[in-house]
Amino acid sequence: MPNLEQTTFPFWIVFTIAAVVIAAVIVIVIISVVRSTSTVRRAGHDPFTLQAELASRALDSRLLAKDAPIEERLAELDRLRTSGAITEPELARARADVLRGR
Repeated sequence: MPNLEQTTFPFWIVFTIAAVVIAAVIVIVIISVVRSTSTVRRAGHDPFTLQAELASRALDSRLLAKDAPIEERLAELDRLRTSGAITEPELARARADVLRGR
């Protein structure tokens, strides 16, 4: 019959190593969250609403919006020129960009 001390000794070593590894992972996660939170706060944002704020900004940005048809973009440029918001050279550059597909 095997000795009881010999069969339980490896279990306690494995259990202790597993507990230390789990504790280390928990500490690393806590440190990571604290550092991320402080970085976001220093940047002037609320860490609890940052993901929603970034998502709404991305959805509202021109990068994700469909481009208006060329006719609409050219009409908008003509309206800006008529109102005096842009100069004739700016109009020419902007029209060229629109026609190039930018």
